[in-house]
Amino acid sequence: MSTSLPAYEIYAVKYAGPIVSSVAMVLWLTDWDTKIERNYYVWVVRGNGETLIVDCGVAPALAKARQIPGYVNPVEVLARIGVEASEVQKVIITHVHFDHISGIELFPNATFYIQDEEFHFWIKDPVAQKPPFLMVTDPVGNRYLADLEGTERLVCVKGDQAILPGIELLSAPGHTPGLQVVAVNTARGTAILGSDCGHLFRNYQEEVPSCFIVDLVAWMTTYDKVKSAVSSIDLLFPGHDMKMLTDYPMVADGITRLV
Repeated sequence: MSTSLPAYEIYAVKYAGPIVSSVAMVLWLTDWDTKIERNYYVWVVRGNGETLIVDCGVAPALAKARQIPGYVNPVEVLARIGVEASEVQKVIITHVHFDHISGIELFPNATFYIQDEEFHFWIKDPVAQKPPFLMVTDPVGNRYLADLEGTERLVCVKGDQAILPGIELLSAPGHTPGLQVVAVNTARGTAILGSDCGHLFRNYQEEVPSCFIVDLVAWMTTYDKVKSAVSSIDLLFPGHDMKMLTDYPMVADGITRLV
């Protein structure tokens, strides 16, 4: 992307956490006996008269059912920087895992952007009903997503596609069949919101994914792709790293400005 395009700001919005697990969960086959903390986030992209949300978070009912630590309704957290969920017009769904899709109901007037391959797998492929996949998704959120098919509120993207000047969706499979990342033109160059393409900054630095893999070869190819697209690796943001909350300027409780 270039300086002729509008520059956006990116905010990380923590809605849950910290959650404790083995390092091996987020760094494949690494440090089984060591624990690590992670947060759950959605992201806000602002600029050029637009406010986009990246991912939907978790709806209150599922958060209660799963007993997610530190949960706050994403609607309440977004309001801290003046974003009213009911007024949001564009939401990018990176992939259909529960912590990224369950809160789809919280944005009743938004148009949702998702890769066609991701939508087809989770909504139409019977393999998605197998236990390993059911463990990581939300049937309620998936039904909401399925009901949007054929309406103007669902845009199924096929591959890399710019959706606004300075904002491009990039196909990035590996973690899920059709995960997508968001390339954003900023004052510092092209930043990428990678969601769970990398759970931690370390995933990108060490080129080791999490343990949640549908295609390891595709994932390694995706790392090459996103690293070549981003202006610098420090602008390649992961999905769950605690550092997004601790190492960037705090603009409201639980919200930091990444760039």
